[in-house]
Amino acid sequence: MFADAGPPLILMAIGLILWLAVSATVAGISIQTIGIILFVAGLAWLVIEMFRSRAVAPRHGVVEEPVYRDRTF
Repeated sequence: MFADAGPPLILMAIGLILWLAVSATVAGISIQTIGIILFVAGLAWLVIEMFRSRAVAPRHGVVEEPVYRDRTF
C-alpha cells in the first residue's frame, strides 16, 4: 500500500525510544527533545508519503470504452 513507509516508521521508533526510554543528557543537550524532534519529523514524512502514494495510485473503477458504429448510407 505505502511503498516508502519503512524509513519514516524507523525514524519514529528511534524518536520514541529516545523520548520515552532514555533519561540522560549529554553536555547540555536533552536527548528527550531530540527524540521528540525525530518522532515529529518521522510523522510528517509518513504523512507526506501517504499523500504521495495516494496521488500515484491507480483509480479503481469502471472505464467505459466509447462505442464506434459504422454509418450506413
